[in-house]
Amino acid sequence: MKHREIALSILLAFAILTEQPATNAQQTGKVYRIGYLGITTSGFETDPRHCPIEGSPNWQAFIGGVRDRGYIPGQNLAFDCRWTEDQDDRAAPLAAELVSLKPDLLVVNGTYLVRAAKRATSTIPIIMYGVIDPVGRGLVSSLAHPGGNVTGLSDSLAEMEGKRLQFLKEIAPNVSRVAVFNRSNRSEIWRRYLDASAQALGLTLQDYYVKGPEEFVNAFAAMTRAGEEALYVVPTGLWEMGDSPQRMVEFAAQSRLPATYQNRRFVEAGGLMSYCVDEPAIRRRIGIYVDKILNGANPGDLPVEQPNSFKLIINLKTATALGLTIPHTLLILADEVIQ
Repeated sequence: MKHREIALSILLAFAILTEQPATNAQQTGKVYRIGYLGITTSGFETDPRHCPIEGSPNWQAFIGGVRDRGYIPGQNLAFDCRWTEDQDDRAAPLAAELVSLKPDLLVVNGTYLVRAAKRATSTIPIIMYGVIDPVGRGLVSSLAHPGGNVTGLSDSLAEMEGKRLQFLKEIAPNVSRVAVFNRSNRSEIWRRYLDASAQALGLTLQDYYVKGPEEFVNAFAAMTRAGEEALYVVPTGLWEMGDSPQRMVEFAAQSRLPATYQNRRFVEAGGLMSYCVDEPAIRRRIGIYVDKILNGANPGDLPVEQPNSFKLIINLKTATALGLTIPHTLLILADEVIQ
């Protein structure tokens, strides 16, 4: 049933969200206001409204998406941004602060932040992204008919986490113990897929909870003492802050741990592999939801869009340094091979 619902939501989203835009912002001369609640600016410079001046490729894709629909920041569109810096307890007060500014809609990244925004308002439309299983996490009633004031896009499917583990095992077939690098011991829905995949692959998983980059040294030392043979990095915005991607990749290399990461940035830094969605493409599609809602659509009637394509990225130089031979089948499947 779940797969049927996902398929239905994709079809409905495609039908509804590929209609011709009905943008009237430029015609009316109205300046719309968007409140943006995110995890981190990743160190990019911000303007007086706390929004990135240039921003990451994902932020640029988001801005490009709203521009595609005729909304130009500084002309007919204004942003107010707030960032939790991956501290969950900041989500509620920052969401309330944005709501107090009376925006036309909110764009919110991540499950905990969406929950905070939902508690802060039941009337202002919320466009979510960066969440897994929004129905299971109680963010929307269903994918096809979200109901309430929340709709948007999911960055990934919980099922893909097991696939990431499978690809890691194919690259490093002799591995039997895998360290699971996580920021906390919060219960996550994706974990049941990861555990099922580990059991099928004959892998033993061991959790390592890390509150922040300052604990990297002790975490990797503990992995070495325990004899871990590979590393599975649980996706979180915290790992992308500052120089954390480079540091994490360097620690994995020093520990000689084949590792799978959350996106391309880590593989560019020297990580072994990632299996992920096309994040900039998803960010760009936020603009479609923005346009629909600003032109009067009810968010509860707009289907939640699920990703239907994923990218496998492999760093061949890192594989060679670890003494690994990438199977030909994976090289064929890979969307990108970094030499």
